[in-house]
Amino acid sequence: MRAVGIIFSNIHDKNVAELARIRTLGSIPFGGRYRLIDFPLSNMVNSGIDTVGIITKNNYQSLMDHVGSGKDWDLARKDGGVIILPPYGNAQNSTLYNSRLEALKGITNFLFRADEDYVIMTDCDAVCRMNYNEIIDNHIKNHADITLVYKKRTLNEDEIATELELTGNRVTGVNQKSENDGNEANIFANVFVIKRTLLQNIVLDSISHNYSHFMSDVVARNINSMRIIGYEHKGFFAGITSLQAYYDSNLLLLNRKVRDEIFGDRSVFTKIRDSAPTKYGNSAIVKNSMIADGCVIEGEVENSILFRNVKVGRGSVVRNSIVMQNAVLGENCTLDCIITDKNVTVTDRKYLSGSANHPFYIAKGIMI
Repeated sequence: MRAVGIIFSNIHDKNVAELARIRTLGSIPFGGRYRLIDFPLSNMVNSGIDTVGIITKNNYQSLMDHVGSGKDWDLARKDGGVIILPPYGNAQNSTLYNSRLEALKGITNFLFRADEDYVIMTDCDAVCRMNYNEIIDNHIKNHADITLVYKKRTLNEDEIATELELTGNRVTGVNQKSENDGNEANIFANVFVIKRTLLQNIVLDSISHNYSHFMSDVVARNINSMRIIGYEHKGFFAGITSLQAYYDSNLLLLNRKVRDEIFGDRSVFTKIRDSAPTKYGNSAIVKNSMIADGCVIEGEVENSILFRNVKVGRGSVVRNSIVMQNAVLGENCTLDCIITDKNVTVTDRKYLSGSANHPFYIAKGIMI
């Protein structure tokens, strides 16, 4: 057991406020049958990390329902496994945390009970396949104190991100970047590797000095005194930084090359639900779409993603849209560039349209 995993499930809720209003970022549905937490959690399991703490903050009932005992990730264990870490106050501040470092202050017992050499920390705001073993090996090889994983990419619209300045592989600066100038930058992927004992000392020191932010109060302050290196992730990476980015990232899965890279070897795990196969009526037409189990399609679906148990009535058309679980579309409806949350009902003869650059969102349980 070389590493223990920590997943922050709530850190970026405000980036997708519409979808995270009733749930954590980590439990936002994605790709027809997955949740965003499935990707970092599966990356950890595939890297042999069998003790994973999931730090929560609020609205985490759906997250607990989804993760459960961890058996779908082979993490239902007497020793280790998946551990939900609810929010705790601390001596300096009894309110809920607002940053990673404040969240870590609330799980000191978890950190000090662990006996692994390293900690890998990640958020839930990205869809990617990442081999954490390679990152840990690189961390050890370079005698690093902290490794920060980054992706060379341009910013999404309205995204504010951390850009790493690098000299070789050494991180020499961290800056906030908020303007998409069309050029690729070394954008921090919100993945850290650090020695467990060092992290323990950092957390204890941050309590005594009332530090709040890991990047500004730890990384930036110690950029010269610690050996902090960058590790480039060269595979597919989709940052869920806004509702628009969520929409675009889902529809990227309709590209076979992207889909094969993410799901090709079937090692992205999720909660298993027993559903009947999808039923296609005589009038059904489906083009370039991902359709989950349990759907009933009697209309037309094109360039779209349908989650489980969605019903599309006769004469209805769904284009360029994301339709979440248990949505019901009546007859002769049209959805174009729409995101519907779970349990949405659209009655007969409704025409709903957004645009590719501004998809229209329908909240959970709404009837139109």
